[in-house]
Amino acid sequence: MSLNESTKCADEGGVIAIIDVTSEVLVDSVTAMSQSVIPPDLIQSVQDAGEEEPTKLTLAYERLYELPRTIVERFADHIKYLDISHNKITNLDVLVHFKHLTSLIADDNPITENCFLPPMPRLQLLWLNRCKIASLYPWVGKLKESCPELHLLSLMGNPAAPSYFNGGTFYDYLQYRLFVISQFPSLDHLDDRKVTDDQRAEAQRLYRRPLLERLRPGPGGLALLGASVTWNSVQNKLTSFWSKDKSQGRNLLI
Repeated sequence: MSLNESTKCADEGGVIAIIDVTSEVLVDSVTAMSQSVIPPDLIQSVQDAGEEEPTKLTLAYERLYELPRTIVERFADHIKYLDISHNKITNLDVLVHFKHLTSLIADDNPITENCFLPPMPRLQLLWLNRCKIASLYPWVGKLKESCPELHLLSLMGNPAAPSYFNGGTFYDYLQYRLFVISQFPSLDHLDDRKVTDDQRAEAQRLYRRPLLERLRPGPGGLALLGASVTWNSVQNKLTSFWSKDKSQGRNLLI
């Protein structure tokens, strides 16, 4: 086999992974797995300066329903930036193996609020634009538990993220924004706008936990702890609070 027909990748331990472009087969000598057919252009790795291992992995536009096991075992230990956008992925369980992941781009996948979110304690950037997330509560709480250190979050184009483009009003959008901000103290950027100090203060004022528990119907106010609800239902219960603020002349700026 000529050098033009194959590519060798060396691990730190000296183990070799060979991508045979001619046969489109990845042979992994670490796991001794059976050969898996992998398109030669599936992986676009970008190496950081001074590092031997690539830290960026792009799997966009590959019509994937899940991440291939061979790729997970080969790259999960050192990947920090992962792009799985524009696929058909609904399950993110496999991301539990990406221990060093700091950035995840998962736009344009049929991911819903019922998707399990594995612990990703180092994740700082998460894009889930144009997915199928229809309910913020309790999904945002699960996201907070899985990714407590988020600095940049984008949910544009989801039914749960009201905007003028999907029929939402200004107050729909404002309530959505303040609710999400209230859940992530470290959040610097939500969707296409920076989080301001005024927004953070207003979010904490409006969405203190006692207030949220008072909004939950049922005995003791806990009936919805395990249920998904639409943002419209929460919005309706907040109308009196917003009306009171408006009557007192409060000006909530985006």
